[in-house]
Amino acid sequence: MDAVTTAPGLIGDRPAPAGLPDANLQPPTIAESGDPFSALRIVDLIARIDRGRPVRIDDLVDRLNAEHLDWLFIRAVVIDVLVGLQANWMADYRNASGIVLEDGPAGTVVTLEASSRVDPWIVRQAQREAAECRRALEAFARRDHISGGG
Repeated sequence: MDAVTTAPGLIGDRPAPAGLPDANLQPPTIAESGDPFSALRIVDLIARIDRGRPVRIDDLVDRLNAEHLDWLFIRAVVIDVLVGLQANWMADYRNASGIVLEDGPAGTVVTLEASSRVDPWIVRQAQREAAECRRALEAFARRDHISGGG
């Protein structure tokens, strides 16, 4: 019989047995207001919508839920992100023409200004949300137990 030794961190690196299912499944995530992970996904979609044309909020919610099958987005969260973007636009450009939210006959709509300044601005908004996501992940990684103490 061979002597088996152990050491801290020694776990081996065998290939997975045939038929082992993918362990990278995630539980569903419910998008929340104030969550940078939710906001990043919403801003990413907003960066892709047509400029100068009203887009229904309900269509944005439907697209988000179709693209992110492991997430659930609701109107209130999407509107909260849009209101935040609208406030940021006002702070940066001192006008309300960049992101307009209004009620229309088919429901609430958002219209993004059709100008060359929108794309670089929306990229900066997405970068800010991505940086918040990274900070949250780094803070999570620094914790040594669930209670958050360090």
